[in-house]
Amino acid sequence: MQDSFKNLKTRFQNLKKQLEEKDSLDPEKYREFARLNQMHDLLKKYEACDEELKTAREMAKTEKDPELTSLAEEEAEEKEKELKKIKEELMVQLLPPDSNDNKNIILEIRAGAGGEEASLFARELFEAYRQYALKRNWKIEMISVSSGSTGGYKEVISLIRGREVYRTLKYESGVHRVQRVPKTESQGRVHTSTVTVVVLPEADSVEVKIRPEDLRIDVCRSSGAGGQHVNTTDSAVRVTHLPTKLMVYCQQEKSQHANKEKALKILYARLLDLQKEETKTAESEKRQEQMGGGDRSMRIRTYNFPQSRLTDHRAHLTQKNLSVVMTGDFDSLFSALTHYHQMKAAEEWSEKKDS
Repeated sequence: MQDSFKNLKTRFQNLKKQLEEKDSLDPEKYREFARLNQMHDLLKKYEACDEELKTAREMAKTEKDPELTSLAEEEAEEKEKELKKIKEELMVQLLPPDSNDNKNIILEIRAGAGGEEASLFARELFEAYRQYALKRNWKIEMISVSSGSTGGYKEVISLIRGREVYRTLKYESGVHRVQRVPKTESQGRVHTSTVTVVVLPEADSVEVKIRPEDLRIDVCRSSGAGGQHVNTTDSAVRVTHLPTKLMVYCQQEKSQHANKEKALKILYARLLDLQKEETKTAESEKRQEQMGGGDRSMRIRTYNFPQSRLTDHRAHLTQKNLSVVMTGDFDSLFSALTHYHQMKAAEEWSEKKDS
């Protein structure tokens, strides 16, 4: 960490000198300087607190008056807590930024174990995310919906647009477990069902190169509810990426062109995610998070309706206001998760830098 602090100081001083000497300034350097200035102020606060801690410890060792010794020990304890908090803030600030944080996302929710009860919860979870998105003034566009027989969703895919959508929702990928008494359960027994959530940053042709010959595009008639238009024209589209065998089907729109465009959005996002996972695997087997494993196959959260309790198993976080959360009130949960993952990433990054 000391090397990182030293590099921060050097970069800050060099950039400050450049900005003072030039008449015309690069906007990117302005933004970097603003970020570094904030970090530099935090570093000065860290160094001042560290000196105060050393002084308090020294006083606690050398002071002969018991009362003054006790006061010095109390101050040292307070400064240790303050220093730890400042260091955590610095570590998070020093983290390399995630280039995807400001991107829109493809949100995919699928019913897992539990049959119709799982599909009902898939719909409820999607509605909770939708309510949260509305509170954040995000825009939601439905891409694909496959309904169950009792009104739930076997699968729902949507595009969510807005400020810091990926940054906010990226930790939602994984298996969500629900425990409750289904409406069809006459004995009042609690059943356990699962829903899988996948959050992918929206990608485009610049980030993912797809050769036309690597795509197979099939058109067919839409199925399911939809009025007179359904089954009258070949509007549904199935796009298959031949090298990876990834397949996307879309029938939400009445236009074949619109369905193809939405299917390609999903395909680009999935291919970008696949590239990222392959890169992570190549960098470190210990940290690999393949599509069929890692976070996405892990049970990340449990929703216990009889006890109105939500438990996130990664951050060891428990909230006893499940009914409120399911109305889209995710603010405290997402804030705690972001802090947990930032600290975890900062520790891993620090260990990597020191090794």
